Amino acid sequence: MTEFVSQRVTVIGAGTMGRGIAQVAASTGRAVVLVDADQEAAERALTSIAGSLERAVTKGRVTEQQRAATLAAITPSADAAQAASGADVVVEAVPEDLGLKQRLLSTLAESAPSHCLLGTNTSSLPIGAISAGNPAAERIIGLHFFNPVPAMKLVEIVRGEATSQDCVDAARQFALALGKDPIIVKDSPGFATSRLGVLLGLEAMRMLQEGVASAADIDKAMELGYRHPMGPLKLTDLVGLDVRLAIAEHLHTELGSEAFAPPQILRDMVAAGDIGKKSGKGFYDYGS
Repeated sequence: MTEFVSQRVTVIGAGTMGRGIAQVAASTGRAVVLVDADQEAAERALTSIAGSLERAVTKGRVTEQQRAATLAAITPSADAAQAASGADVVVEAVPEDLGLKQRLLSTLAESAPSHCLLGTNTSSLPIGAISAGNPAAERIIGLHFFNPVPAMKLVEIVRGEATSQDCVDAARQFALALGKDPIIVKDSPGFATSRLGVLLGLEAMRMLQEGVASAADIDKAMELGYRHPMGPLKLTDLVGLDVRLAIAEHLHTELGSEAFAPPQILRDMVAAGDIGKKSGKGFYDYGS
């Protein structure tokens, strides 16, 4: 297997996932460009990363020298094409919108070097659909990181029908270089993790809706009874109820299984704006 060099990383999308991926890549000595169409959003992301690293220093997980080196390795930008032009790896972490991802990957195929790995952090959209018609389809691969990225070891590598074996090998080397533990799955609705995780989360919501138990007790059942580090409702709050609803609707359509039909409680909470930790309220209250 040829060694894949991944010293220059471009991350597109300065939201929660993009910030986390950028932080991890920079912490392993890679030069990172963090891109957002809104330059100020990219700069705010740096402030957020600085806060995350400061907390890690306080807890003894990171040294002051490591914190400084990680921050120094990240450059904010608003120009995706320019940032990708010198990259070995590009990971897009923009919203789960198929058209948006297709347009972005088309731009990246033109601007990134021919050896550059083109990763998408989608959690449910088909890699084949994202890469459809793209002249660099053999270099497009799912790189599904998990939140919070610095703490979560898993990276789900999703191979599309057009993805080359060299791309799969390079993606695996990249994930390992970031200190992650990758799995490789074929392109199918929900891949492995979303399909299993969403199914459990939806059933937990139905149980709550039916009054089987409280949110805290449903979560405790999985945390203590099955050693899950976080219960399905608490995890849904962290991911975002709006995100979970979109994935559930997609899987319901693609798989045709009523097990993936979003329960009414999920629809009602999203409509009310109670979408989890990011809004201050979901199945739990995160207000001060």
